[in-house]
Amino acid sequence: MKIKVDVFTFNQFQENTYILSDEEKNCVIIDPGCYERNEQQQLIQFIADNKLTPLALLNTHAHIDHILGNAFVLRNFEIDHYLHIDDLTTLRAVESYAHVYGFQGYEISPEPSHIIQGGETLQFGDIQLNVFFTPGHAPGHVVFYNAENKFVINGDVLFNGSFGRVDLPGGDIEILKKSIHEIMFQLPEDTVVFCGHGPSTTIGKEKRSNYILNF
Repeated sequence: MKIKVDVFTFNQFQENTYILSDEEKNCVIIDPGCYERNEQQQLIQFIADNKLTPLALLNTHAHIDHILGNAFVLRNFEIDHYLHIDDLTTLRAVESYAHVYGFQGYEISPEPSHIIQGGETLQFGDIQLNVFFTPGHAPGHVVFYNAENKFVINGDVLFNGSFGRVDLPGGDIEILKKSIHEIMFQLPEDTVVFCGHGPSTTIGKEKRSNYILNF
């Protein structure tokens, strides 16, 4: 079953928000970073124009740039919200520092309705996603893998030629290296990696040239 992947780049951190949709027009929203009204409208308009039915909101992790639109999405669509149990603290902390980054209008994200731990297979319509636990950038970071369509929504684990920062609370370079080598680099080399920032890449490219190999 063909799964369509659409990307929107939002907020001052240039965060990538993803909408996955199946042929029956079901969709899931991953890491909604929409903060400004025009960003929120862009997301809503895309869903309306394409006659999509949102079924869930998924967070790879809960750093501010990936959850700025959580409350907006959940209020507008009344859908289930999935987050790893180890990133609840990360989610709750955003309220205390949002103003430091200029997000005085930050609307507090609701708590997740579904806690994930890694190892699950999530099914939304014909959208099937395997959840892999990939900490290191954030303590409760996960990625969402679709084997049939050969892609992974990987948040801030791998980037095109780079990898997620580890200088934020809960970050750890050794743990991130383990996640990359033991989880990400075990995926097929032709897997497309959709990143939380910047352009997509492939597992094969990163296994050959990512400078995580030098650490």
